[in-house]
Parts: sequence; structure tokens; C-alpha cells
Amino acid sequence: MIKEYKTIREIASPLMVVEHVEGVTYDELGELELPNGEVRRCKVLEVEGDKAVVQLFESAQGINLAETKVRFLGHPQQLAVSEDMLGRVFNGMGRPIDGGPDILAEAHKDINGLPMNPAARAYPAEFIQTGVSTIDGLNTLVRGQKLPIFSGSGLPHAALAAQIARQARVLGDDETFAVVFAAIGITFEESEYFINDFRRTGAIDRTVVFSNLANDPAVERIATPRMALTAAEYLAFEKDMQVLVILTDITNYAEALREVSAAKKEVPGRRGYPGYLYTDLATLYERAGRRQGKKGSITMIPILTMPEDDKTHPIPDLTGYITEGQIILSRDLYRKGVVPPVDVLPSLSRLKDKGIGEGKTRADHAGTMNQLFAAYARGKEAKELMTILGEAALSEDDKLYAKFADAFEQQYVSQGNSTNRSILETLSIGWELLSILPERELKRIKPEFIEKYLPRKA
Repeated sequence: MIKEYKTIREIASPLMVVEHVEGVTYDELGELELPNGEVRRCKVLEVEGDKAVVQLFESAQGINLAETKVRFLGHPQQLAVSEDMLGRVFNGMGRPIDGGPDILAEAHKDINGLPMNPAARAYPAEFIQTGVSTIDGLNTLVRGQKLPIFSGSGLPHAALAAQIARQARVLGDDETFAVVFAAIGITFEESEYFINDFRRTGAIDRTVVFSNLANDPAVERIATPRMALTAAEYLAFEKDMQVLVILTDITNYAEALREVSAAKKEVPGRRGYPGYLYTDLATLYERAGRRQGKKGSITMIPILTMPEDDKTHPIPDLTGYITEGQIILSRDLYRKGVVPPVDVLPSLSRLKDKGIGEGKTRADHAGTMNQLFAAYARGKEAKELMTILGEAALSEDDKLYAKFADAFEQQYVSQGNSTNRSILETLSIGWELLSILPERELKRIKPEFIEKYLPRKA
């Protein structure tokens, strides 16, 4: 028997205090029934004696303290899951918003999930092809990895996210691949862009979309990535799918966390974010991975905009500690018209060596990757020197490296948002660019690979 209470003492949106409660537990889901019959959802944040602090998922507008009923449902927030979720669009609370029917649930899952036992994790090892050269060729994404994209305000991370969601696949015909896309605190225009892009290209058929808009309550923003990860865990570990989770924008999630923390009058940490921001982000990121004995996997690409392009800001800083690398977008490259403007040198995938080589991509991948990094770094130095001292001060080799750096940005990095390159195409472009340099400079590649793959000039 579910008890109803009419003992709301005070409301300070999004929080509410309910008195004289019995048997209520932390994180329990509740419902408010307004005098006009409208029902709104909430959850328990804190219980002290017979008082419960409750967090509203929707506006507090219109709530009458004396007449509104509160009932607690005895379970935490849940998501109805089924394979029918593929091809559907949901709001941040898991309700369909695409005009289709409700999901016929195979199960109801707690959105907080369960931490993955470290001893039960399988090591990420299989290559995922995104069709983006700077990721596939230089910062390879591996199945079960967490590889964030660090962007800045106004940079085209939305287009890159849509491109990866559209193009990503596991090489091999027998793998069922799905994408779970969570848009957190974005504008209506951005939401329409993603959904229309997925529909136009047919990618929607293998995608589950959760869309939380900027004008939705902050509390919903905190639930959205957990909804997405719950759907991903179901598809990966119960339906044996290879799932790619894209979360954009984690900065909006952290801002919502800060807003709710301030409402609870918690002691703020760095830049006003709660002291538990690291722990909270870890509860999201650590739900990705592979489990021993399970065919499915969850690979995660969180996207975040760095305030003022500051890599030391708490959100990218803490994210870098938890995840396995980062892809960084460059404002300078974007101004040059390079799309996607991936800044290759500070970008990193800590697991790239595990997903490349013979039987995964190609035997020459590691050598060409290291040579391209080294050549581009030297080319950038040569261009800086040229700016200060003039071209006449450069050696002939330095001039070639400067030429290589320009060609690398225009042909390898810049590929547009609609070009889907296979890993073999990416490797071929890399070899074409390396042919600009004298063969004696290719010191990081085995001679047999140079003999086999380096284009010979007529």
C-alpha cells in the first residue's frame, strides 16, 4: 500500500521538504499530485528522521503546499528497456517524443546502474572505425574505450558527433552495432539537427536518441546521461551488441550539477562545482567497457566544451583523469577552414596501440602513425621559424617539412563532415603525404613497409 502525504513544509525549487514520512529511502522515486490532477515526478535526496528532502524533476510552479499530495513509489528512477528502443527518440526522462507509441518494456532498469567489477573487465583491444582519419589513423578508438572530445564554444563538435554516430562501425560482418546518443542541455536547433541528420542518412535505425533541451529542468539534465547508459548496458550486455555512446555536452551536465548543489547549500569546490564532481563524472564514464564472458561492449565518446578553451578547467581536467585520452579541437585550424579541426599533437588515445596492427588494421599502421606525428610536429616548428626568420633561413629539409605540415592539414585532417574514409584510405593518404619527405627521413617505419607502401615518384 503506497502512502500519500500532504505534509509539504517548504519549496525552494528544485528542492522540497516533506515531513512525517515513514520508510522512505535515499534515491527513491516519488510523485506529486496537484489539486488539478496533474502528476509531476521527484526523487529523494536526503532523509533525516521523519523529514525527506525531495528533488523535483519539473517546475515547482502551481504547487499548493496544503493541497498537493506526495507519494513515494518504493524504487529508484527506472527506464523501460527493449530492443524496440532502436530508431526512437526520447526526452531526457526516457519518454518518447517522436510521436510513436510507448515502449513495450522487456524490463525496467535502475538508471544508476551497477559499478562494473574491475576484475570482470576485459581489456579493450578491437579497432572501431569512425571514418575520421585523425581518429582512426592517429588516435585510434578501441572497443570498450572512453575517448572524450574537448571542444570550445562555437567549434563544430556537433557536426563531428553526428558524423561519428553515423559512420562508426566494428570491422567484421557478424557484429551488431548500435549507437546511443544523448544530447544534454542543447538548443532546439541542435536537437533538430541531430535527429534530422540521423533520419536523412538512415543512421536512426540503429540509434537510440535521448534529447534534453536547454529549457528543460536542470534535474532532468542530470538524469539524461544515466538514461542513455542504462539503455546502452541493456543492448550491450543483454542483447550482445557493440554499443557506441555519445554524450554531448558534458559541460551542460556539470553546470546542472552545480546548480542543484547550490540549491542544496553544499560547500562549493573549484569554480563553484561540487566537491564530488570527480566522483560523479566517474559514475558515468566507468559504466563503459567490456565484460568477461559477454560478447557486447560499451564504447564512450563524451563531448565537452571547455569554458574559454581552458584545458585546466575542472570539467576537462577531471575528465582527462578518468578517461583514456582526448581528442582536442583547435580554433586556429577552424579559422583556416579545416573540418573537422582536430588538433593532432595534443590529442591522445592511450589505448591506440592495442587496436592497430596486423589482423586489426594493417601491419604498417603503428610506424606510419608515429612518422606522421613526428613529421607534423617538425613541420609546425619549421613554419614558426619561417614566421620569425623568413623562408631563406630554413634548410631544404625544413622547407619540405613546412610543406608537409600544410598538406597534412589540408588533405589528412580536413575531410569535411560527410566523407567516410576506410582505414585503408586513411593509411594510403598518410603514405602519399610521407612521400613529400626524403626517404632517409622516414626513420620510424620499417624498411619493408617503406618498400611496399611508399609511392614512388616518376
